[in-house]
Amino acid sequence: MQAAVGDRIIIESATLGRSARFGEVLAVLGEQEGPPYRIRWDDGTESLYCPGPDARVRTISSAVESV
Repeated sequence: MQAAVGDRIIIESATLGRSARFGEVLAVLGEQEGPPYRIRWDDGTESLYCPGPDARVRTISSAVESV
């Protein structure tokens, strides 16, 4: 997975009835746009995050194209 500052991270829940988690990439700390990432989650908390198989990235460019 690769992400850039400003991209959105979406973590889909594998648990029935549990909603997805959303966050914004504040910093890319790995090489070649790789993890770990510093994320600001929609609840206002920040953390370092290494994506698992349940995560996907919505890039800034794809968000602009869909407007």
